[in-house]
Amino acid sequence: MTHRRASLRLSLAGSALLALTACEEPLDWDLRNQVGNGAATSNAAINATADRPQPDSRGIISYPGYQVAVARRGDTVNSVATRIGANPAQLANFNGMQPNDALREGEILALPGRVSEPAGGPIRPTDGVDISTLAGSAIDKADAQDVQTSTLKPAPVKQSGVEPIRHKVERGETAFSIARLYNVSVRSLAEWNSLDSNFTVREGQFLLIPVALPDKKSEPFDAGAAAVTTPGSGSPTPTPPSASKPLPDEKTIPVAKPVETKTIAPDLGAEQSKSNARMGYPVQGNIVRDYEAGKNEGIDIAANAGTPVKSAADGVVAAITQDTRGTSIVVLKHPGNLLTVYSNVDGVAVKKGATVKRGQKLAQVSKNGPAALHFEVRKGTKSTDPIPYLN
Repeated sequence: MTHRRASLRLSLAGSALLALTACEEPLDWDLRNQVGNGAATSNAAINATADRPQPDSRGIISYPGYQVAVARRGDTVNSVATRIGANPAQLANFNGMQPNDALREGEILALPGRVSEPAGGPIRPTDGVDISTLAGSAIDKADAQDVQTSTLKPAPVKQSGVEPIRHKVERGETAFSIARLYNVSVRSLAEWNSLDSNFTVREGQFLLIPVALPDKKSEPFDAGAAAVTTPGSGSPTPTPPSASKPLPDEKTIPVAKPVETKTIAPDLGAEQSKSNARMGYPVQGNIVRDYEAGKNEGIDIAANAGTPVKSAADGVVAAITQDTRGTSIVVLKHPGNLLTVYSNVDGVAVKKGATVKRGQKLAQVSKNGPAALHFEVRKGTKSTDPIPYLN
């Protein structure tokens, strides 16, 4: 009897496995799609992400907007602060920890202020080099002093890459919910931040959101690689049948007289405003800094301190976090896997998880920063120019 039951269990398990493998959609490994109609992470799990950049000898990874420290085996917050020249109490408080707390190897600590830069400088996107500027500078220096030969020292290695989003964990969040929020796999999130096997996160912890690998479809077109044919040397154009034998004249008699109907011309202006008004401006003002991929991930709109910042579209408050200066950042999630980001704000008037309407007040422009709102639109984790979305 026991042997028969074991055989029956194996048969049922095999049938279930075959049924799963027959599905066309990828498996939802964390089962979020089966409970409460939540969003599945199966699509995020197959998205390829880049490797986390290597830290310098102190354990510092430096970006233009912020710096983080990577812990070594046996490190505490105190030992990391001593190694990088930071204040232990401030470093611990900024990361929601105590100075004597032990750290896992590879764990990330966000720095409340900048320390000295690595030899190669902060990690920046790959930019072109202005040859004329470099040449002019070299000529000016050569004219001002005698030229002497010396052994050339190797230039410090400069890392390049995209600055990732830095997310501050709030109460109730999990690694799975954060991975779904940014459409990345939970495993990539764990690797970038050296989470334990249970993907444990704590309130107040800062996480680096993995950066997606460049899309090969967006690579520039190589005109040299395309096949070029001489005009007229392609496939010959077939001769139409009417050229050899013209078609007979055909007289058609209408069945009935066409009925004339008067149609009112549509209001094209109104239709255009409806189709293009996907989002509204969060504040009214001049754009003082345009979108530039890799340099400015959104647009900066001039606005006085205290100006109300409004939701660009209907959505849900996905996150409320802070930058390195302690200034608030609000992130909204919208249909179509779109995120809008509002930074350099204070006086936040909404809470995480709240549903907001277009034009609803979210916060106000901060008094402690520039007189402008930084606004971003992201498709998943990839930034995009906000202007086409605004009316």
